[in-house]
Amino acid sequence: MNEDMMTEAERALKLTEPNENGAPARGKGVFYVHTLGCQMNVHDSERIAGVLEADGYVPATEEQYLDHDIDLIVMNTCAVRENAAERMYGTIGLWAELKRERPNLQIAVGGCMAQLDREKIAKKAPWVDAVFGTKNIGSLPQLLDQARIEGHAQVKVKEELNYFPSQLPTDRASKVSSWVAISVGCNNTCTFCIVPTTRGKEHDRRPGDILAEIRQCVEEGAKEVTLLGQNVNSFGYGIGDRFAFSKLLRACGEIDGLERVRFTSPHPAAFTDDVIAAMAETPNVMHQLHFPLQSGSDRILRAMRRSYRSAKFLDILRKIREAMPDAQISTDIIVGFPGETEEDFQETLRVVEEARFSSAFTFIYSPRPGTPAAEMEQIPHDVVQDRFERLVALQERITEENLKTFEGRDVEVMVTGASGKKDAATHRVTGREKTGVLVHVGVPEGEPMPQVGDFVTATVTHAGRHNLIADPDPKAGQTYAVRH
Repeated sequence: MNEDMMTEAERALKLTEPNENGAPARGKGVFYVHTLGCQMNVHDSERIAGVLEADGYVPATEEQYLDHDIDLIVMNTCAVRENAAERMYGTIGLWAELKRERPNLQIAVGGCMAQLDREKIAKKAPWVDAVFGTKNIGSLPQLLDQARIEGHAQVKVKEELNYFPSQLPTDRASKVSSWVAISVGCNNTCTFCIVPTTRGKEHDRRPGDILAEIRQCVEEGAKEVTLLGQNVNSFGYGIGDRFAFSKLLRACGEIDGLERVRFTSPHPAAFTDDVIAAMAETPNVMHQLHFPLQSGSDRILRAMRRSYRSAKFLDILRKIREAMPDAQISTDIIVGFPGETEEDFQETLRVVEEARFSSAFTFIYSPRPGTPAAEMEQIPHDVVQDRFERLVALQERITEENLKTFEGRDVEVMVTGASGKKDAATHRVTGREKTGVLVHVGVPEGEPMPQVGDFVTATVTHAGRHNLIADPDPKAGQTYAVRH
């Protein structure tokens, strides 16, 4: 699960609106949550905001955020790659200057790096008031209160999960598209990954609780949900029900008003035939799949402790495409894992060419302290960089060829905003079509402007490198229709 799958709008925590008299309320304090990392972190930030609001804090307006008129900044951190850790310390360093300007400003650091580097953060950045782990979101208000009293950083990081974050209040960034966690933690032992250390062992929520949260989201206006877990398709394995995830997908299909269901991220080893069937046969489950390969070399997959091999991976992809020919399948690939040879890398290129992913999130291997791979012999950076550039070039070609196939076709787009860099100037709105491709839709002259949450069916007129443009001309027989 990674942050590159999201647009800035999908990653951002919403800013509040000023009240009617134009003077925004301050409550116990005005706060802003800065999020690094994946969809799970974005959803955790919604919980952080909900907990703070329940304690009397008020989310910042855009004007307050831009003017630094804030009483509390919370950073929700990521530990998956080294650059995320560097960004965390760099940003906290910049915030020290803000605190010198505003002595009463409080700074809190949570998330995966807080779970991992709890004491180091407090020692290296003494201007931080609270450090809290992934299992301590509900404790944040008390930590902040105590920091005011004692005048130094409060650190609370539990190793055991005593409650699901879903039991906490939530301030959702979007009212039409909601994240819903079905599990937390991970039971795998991939040698490159720090997640089991920062998130702990896998714990599943009760299916009834998940479905109740989804229904509540729909009642509050959501038309789309994304089910979240480190390994969503191993949901239920802990109680011996290997069909629990496919049952959950089918149950989502029975929820009135729920138009789209997505999920991320599945593990290839647990992607069974019943899950493929549930995706294909449940109308509101979208044919979009993020399917992490990591490497095409069986030798490297073994060194990574990934419990599948390239032939098995490709066989699952074949089954998925037989059941859902329109499926858009993205992946993660690590380049330069310790011990990777040119022959290993050529195997990755071979699998990528055969798999024809819609997109690939490619990463240069980043050693994470505390993982087995960090102790292995590392590959020279120039060698890894060369491989990385060759892989990106291959995937860019495949992505462009794939997007070209959409030209001239009608797609249904759920509008999420006018967030594209050129949307305002070109009279466009932005959203995703059913298989997850980002689409910028131009509104023809005289046609209604769709609102967030509306569905627009439009003819694709141009394929970009990473998105689609639909500027339909109804007079020429092209499609433009809005459904509320």
